Amino acid sequence: MTHPTANTPAPSPCDLIIKADVVVTQDDARRILTDAGVAIKDGLVLDIGSYASMETGYCPAQRLDLSGKMLMPGLVNGHTHLPMTLLRGVADDLPLMEWLESHIWPVEAHLTDELITIGAQIGCAEFIRTGCTSFLNGYFHEHLTGNAVADCGLRAVLGEGFFSFPSPMFKTAEDCWQTLRGLNRQFETHSRVRTAITPHAAFTVMPEELIASFELAEELDIPWQIHLAESPMETAVCLDKYGKRPIELLHHHGLLTKRTTLHHCVDVTDEEIEILADSGVNVVHNPVSNLKLCSGISPVQKMLDAGVMVGLGTDGASSNNQLNMFRDMGLAALVGKVRHEDASAVNAQSALDMATRNSAHCLGWPELGRIEKGCPADMIALDLAYPNLMPVFNYVSHAVYGATGMEVCMTMVGGEVLYLYGDFKTIDINLLRTNALQASDWVHSVAER
Repeated sequence: MTHPTANTPAPSPCDLIIKADVVVTQDDARRILTDAGVAIKDGLVLDIGSYASMETGYCPAQRLDLSGKMLMPGLVNGHTHLPMTLLRGVADDLPLMEWLESHIWPVEAHLTDELITIGAQIGCAEFIRTGCTSFLNGYFHEHLTGNAVADCGLRAVLGEGFFSFPSPMFKTAEDCWQTLRGLNRQFETHSRVRTAITPHAAFTVMPEELIASFELAEELDIPWQIHLAESPMETAVCLDKYGKRPIELLHHHGLLTKRTTLHHCVDVTDEEIEILADSGVNVVHNPVSNLKLCSGISPVQKMLDAGVMVGLGTDGASSNNQLNMFRDMGLAALVGKVRHEDASAVNAQSALDMATRNSAHCLGWPELGRIEKGCPADMIALDLAYPNLMPVFNYVSHAVYGATGMEVCMTMVGGEVLYLYGDFKTIDINLLRTNALQASDWVHSVAER
């Protein structure tokens, strides 16, 4: 490096400079930079531009050469139930209510803290390996998932799930309030873990308890998330119980606001889409789970056209079998075309937006899902040497239609590398494999009772 002259300012110090063949920024202009560099300091993107300009302008403590790689924002999973990796493959090929009531809930009733922790750790490892850096979760004993996330370096928004009927965790919905307050206190100063209020669904939580939980979300100033309009069967139950469709029910009680994130929204009408758009809610599309449970295909393009903020999620590994956002991203684009009978519907850029910027809004963390000055340095790299990514005509197309997730060779959160070329930096993957085998024996024994 040349020495500065009187007219040339000295390079500024930074923690790391990354070199990459291409950077898909996902900034407001959706810039794609080639021969690019990213400077990182204190866990944030300090600058981005040509690699030559980064080398001239900054003096890094470290360098990371990702030549031959495509750098992009870490994917953001807008809806999952992380510890349900324990139930991957336990009850396949069943409709939603039979799957839940006859197979999933009975096993969950016997889960221990140790098992939930193992399930969360497995999910974290899968996210790191397949390029997901942050997620919105809903499950039980969420402090255990929070501890796993804190240890492995990911970001998460955690929601303790509850019902109106007795569950293994809470006899009533109100019994959950103290737990929710405690979870919020535990992580209120954590830089990577936040909380949300998480009633299960409009057909499993009574309206007065939905309202009370929303008031708690407002008091704590955190997101409020719920499964909604997931299937025609859910709609039928809501009509029978309350005389209103799910979206109509929440709208009637003033629960559709910018604080609200709705998961699924499969069985929705054009009029309801207008309500969603006018209220400013967030919607998370879960294409694989919806297909596997035969719940239907959400009218995503109609929602996007109406101005609804639509993110993307995997749902849990028991109704998806993977926590691979690349698979859901590609399928979101494909089934969107079939749903709308239009090959241009849910195009590649829309799908990538859903998996990054849009899902970040669903988490209430809008600075995620982009590589931009001042934003967290959460990013992943795809190895362009994989045959399925050759040749390159369109980088966004490759990310959505060509990539499988297995091309991820680097995962970073807040400037810290969590995975690099097969090496998990924050997880003992061999110990996790051993624990997973032991957990599978337990699940198998319970499922067969």
